[in-house]
Amino acid sequence: MTYCVAMLLDTGLVFLSDSRTSAGVDQISTFRKTTVFQKPGERVLVLQSAGNLAVTQAVTSVLQEQMDSPAAAASLLTCPSLFEAARLVGEALREVHRRDAAALKEFGVEFNASLTLGGQVRGEAPRLFSLYAAGNFIEATAETTYFQIGESKYGKPILDRVIRRSSSLSEGAKCALVSMDSTIRSNLAVGLPLDLVIVKRDQFAVARHASIDTDNGYFRNLRSLWSEALREAFARLPEPDWLRNPQP
Repeated sequence: MTYCVAMLLDTGLVFLSDSRTSAGVDQISTFRKTTVFQKPGERVLVLQSAGNLAVTQAVTSVLQEQMDSPAAAASLLTCPSLFEAARLVGEALREVHRRDAAALKEFGVEFNASLTLGGQVRGEAPRLFSLYAAGNFIEATAETTYFQIGESKYGKPILDRVIRRSSSLSEGAKCALVSMDSTIRSNLAVGLPLDLVIVKRDQFAVARHASIDTDNGYFRNLRSLWSEALREAFARLPEPDWLRNPQP
């Protein structure tokens, strides 16, 4: 299982993903689910993936081969816009589907993949896309602050309550980490280490790429303080009237 969240804010983008994969309670592995593509000063793109690991790794390999091949008509490092980059990722998904979907189906394995792609290409504003297994995609609009993929339900409430387009990158990162903590606590298939990537608007390079593991003091402290704050807030809530004034 996987949990990834990507935020599009006025001042840039925040990406956070876990790295746990599970094929049962006794088969736990670690694989990175965030990949950065960049030409500093010109463009920076961040790709997150969830779903069948073999499928998503194949998609990333197709994209990397395009960048390494002088004969490729286009790649993530040469396309003129984030929209065209999303289209390339969608085409890579369809290429992998054409190659592998029938064989996977024969073995009873679903072709399952979802991705987020965000960043900035010089000449346009930062953009964020969510891509589906069919290779189609949607773009974040003015009303859309974030996309989630994977095990999204546990971490969604805090995002809806806190994050706005006007939130700072620090606030976005802090909220993403609280969202991840909620998911980790409720789903054992999501776990450390985490990949946190921050992209500042108009800098065309990654501002911060941090790997957060069990030794990260900030994340340990954040989890503890958040749990304590929730318990204190819950204790301050008034009791329901029907408990104080029972019906005769």
